[in-house]
Amino acid sequence: MQLYIGNKNYSSWSMRPWVAMRQFGIPFEEVMVRFDSFEPDSRFKHLLARLSPVGKVPLLVDEGFVVWDTLAIAEYLAEKFPQHALWPRDARARARARSLCAEMHSGFGALRSACPMNIEARLPEIGQRILAEQQAVRADLSRLAAMWTEALAASGGPFLFGEFSLADAYFAPVASRVHTYALPLPPEAAAWAAHVLAAPGVAAWVEDALAERDFLDFEEPYRKAR
Repeated sequence: MQLYIGNKNYSSWSMRPWVAMRQFGIPFEEVMVRFDSFEPDSRFKHLLARLSPVGKVPLLVDEGFVVWDTLAIAEYLAEKFPQHALWPRDARARARARSLCAEMHSGFGALRSACPMNIEARLPEIGQRILAEQQAVRADLSRLAAMWTEALAASGGPFLFGEFSLADAYFAPVASRVHTYALPLPPEAAAWAAHVLAAPGVAAWVEDALAERDFLDFEEPYRKAR
């Protein structure tokens, strides 16, 4: 299988399936399509248009069959590799994990917009200012903390549903944002965020992101690219 991704420092959606596949030992070939812009005539859009009508990453290609959208990729992998239990083994926990991932997929727009993923950056002052000025971001962070704390209380941790699952992979980019912008969390949620960032699949992505040194102006709203 091939997984098409964008720049690791910035591409939160690409991070999700990559981390899951790496964490569970699912073999794949990484194909990185560098962000140049997201305009219709960009090289990024031109390359991806050959494979997918949406022209976005991530894309999973399995013997010529293309799966786009992170949730679709997650379900495809879970069905193709049932031995790995990518979703929690318990039916109710599995349903709750899917619910949390779907909520992430369609929500938290204020946090995602104000605090874009930037693994290399450390922007605590920006995070403090955003929280002071944007009630919607505060509401997003509060909801995230509540959902994580509730899941951890039910499972006993250390991951959201006990063992590492697609839910942890799905929220790993948010844990990265928490780190970049020094966003405050209650102790249980903060401990999970630190734990998930140390998971082998996540740590491998972070290591690669730090090695990229490919800074893009349009992905750097709070500082100039170097």
